[in-house]
Amino acid sequence: MIQRIRNRLSDNTFLLFITICLFIAMYIAGIIIYRDNNFGRFQVFLNLFISNAGLIVAAVGMTMVLITGGIDISIGSVVAMTCMLLAWMMENKNIGALPAIIIVLLIGIVFGLVQGWLIAYLKIQPFIVTLAGMFFARGMTAVISSDIISIKNETFLAIANAKIYLPFGGYLNRKGTMVYPYLYPSVIIGIVVLILIYMMLKYTKFGRSIYAVGGNEQSALLMGLNVKRTKLKVYVLNGFLAALAGFVFCLNTSGGFVEQAKGFEMEAIAAAVIGGTLLTGGVGNVIGSLFGVLIKGTIETFITFQGTLSSWWTKIVIAALLCFFIILQSILVFTKHKRRKAIT
Repeated sequence: MIQRIRNRLSDNTFLLFITICLFIAMYIAGIIIYRDNNFGRFQVFLNLFISNAGLIVAAVGMTMVLITGGIDISIGSVVAMTCMLLAWMMENKNIGALPAIIIVLLIGIVFGLVQGWLIAYLKIQPFIVTLAGMFFARGMTAVISSDIISIKNETFLAIANAKIYLPFGGYLNRKGTMVYPYLYPSVIIGIVVLILIYMMLKYTKFGRSIYAVGGNEQSALLMGLNVKRTKLKVYVLNGFLAALAGFVFCLNTSGGFVEQAKGFEMEAIAAAVIGGTLLTGGVGNVIGSLFGVLIKGTIETFITFQGTLSSWWTKIVIAALLCFFIILQSILVFTKHKRRKAIT
């Protein structure tokens, strides 16, 4: 049966299918195991988005980069630098929330532009460039301030704490009052970014160019595509999304400190890979990355509901899933090459 399904699906959709099935199975298991703790309430599901809104934005950017065959390990440091800059500008320099947000987004674009130029035009390995970017952004975070800065700006906190209630999925509490589920603006930002990038990758010339470059650079050149410019645009957009992820992340934390978002880039890479993005490039889907994030959030929810397990179990389970999907990717690539040889 699995082979029959496999034959009907492309490599991309097959990996996405596996990821979605895994998430559904895990979530149903959670509903059954923790039914006495109300795991099945709609708000618990929405909390997966609320807790991981910043990671959704970062994973979307990482997916684009991985599709081109590149990588960006500076995202976590950029998120930390963004949070620190926002807190420092608003609290220490009395800059308004909106100007501060615009400034950090522009800095993200410049950061992506520099890294993209080094990678695309000087042909320096993406790992080396973004490793330098990681150290630079983390170092700048400490230079801005080595102390924890809590954000007290009223406008920023109003955005961060604004609840958007949904007119369905409610339940009666112990007092007999109907309680409706809610979202925060951070989730709306994450979902909007996801939809926009999905549409871009699927329906625009630039999106098709990204897949072409990741699939085979030489073929892309023969097709008349400007590979360097495509890579540059991807890293610029990724820099913007990294800064935006920092802003969304900051909406949840309402502060900045040096050690913030450590390992965030690895979580973004893991979400993309679990979601079906090939590390070799050319194959990937932001919807899959979303489900990769939701799987990570579901594991964290399991641990919270269990109450006795260490939060480090999240890392262990994610590591196991990552190994599984990397092995699955390797098998798919091997069978694809084998089919090509058989045809030729």
